[in-house]
Amino acid sequence: MQEAKYYEMLVGIDEAGRGPLAGPVAVAAVAFRGAPESQKAIYAIFRKIKDSKKLSREKRERWFQKMVGARERGHIDFAVSLVGPEVIDQTSIVQAIDIAIGRILKRLALHPKKTSILLDGSLRAPKIYPFQETIIKGDEKRKIIAMASVIAKVSRDKKMLRYAEEFEQYGFDSHKGYGTYAHYEAIRKYGPCKIHRRTFLTDREGRWSRQAQV
Repeated sequence: MQEAKYYEMLVGIDEAGRGPLAGPVAVAAVAFRGAPESQKAIYAIFRKIKDSKKLSREKRERWFQKMVGARERGHIDFAVSLVGPEVIDQTSIVQAIDIAIGRILKRLALHPKKTSILLDGSLRAPKIYPFQETIIKGDEKRKIIAMASVIAKVSRDKKMLRYAEEFEQYGFDSHKGYGTYAHYEAIRKYGPCKIHRRTFLTDREGRWSRQAQV
């Protein structure tokens, strides 16, 4: 990561939904504008937020609404992009996430050389952004990445709840597309639907991949 004396924008990025058998992957970015003192004040407001995986659904929703309010007051900005199973199958989950990262950074209208970007896990921003750092377990170590993890998770869950109404037989409202026993049983009974990731539907004998091509 290159060094800069001052960043006009500090951005945290995380994703949700890398591993499910169905539904989109969601990537979110949270941005703090202004001087370091202003950024510290925002950090103080969200100092108790945690990685979305360590929060209950109710607490994630409360933090999400708090961030919506902070954005309305101009204290923060954020963007989220959901990339669907068609793109995941046509490219890969890694490329789908890269597409989403490019989208959200464009929506935030960032100046590449005046922005510091912190990303969770193995995520990378486009090379046009020189000041970026990928942090293993970043959603546990940096609050701005934890904030992005909550936005990504809540946004994806809301989408899966809408899908649950359209495809009632799969139980998306409970497992959100992840590979639970109940989900596998539903696929065995009904076959995959249009939001299943065909390239993810494999088992040791390859039965799912053959069925997915029907």
